[in-house]
Amino acid sequence: MTVASQVKTTLASLKSAQASLESFALETQNQEAKTLFENCAQQTQAIVDQVSSRVQQLENEEPQYKGF
Repeated sequence: MTVASQVKTTLASLKSAQASLESFALETQNQEAKTLFENCAQQTQAIVDQVSSRVQQLENEEPQYKGF
């Protein structure tokens, strides 16, 4: 498995985790838990943005990895 495909797999996992956190925040009635899940989802989004930038950088450096 190439580094590019590993990074893309990680990005997909991060997006899934973020979606789960947002779902938990919507489903819970506990305000403290809701705030915690929302904060974690926001932090995860920041990481997703950073990893997405790295994917773009990898694709620009190595065009053969585009679309994988």
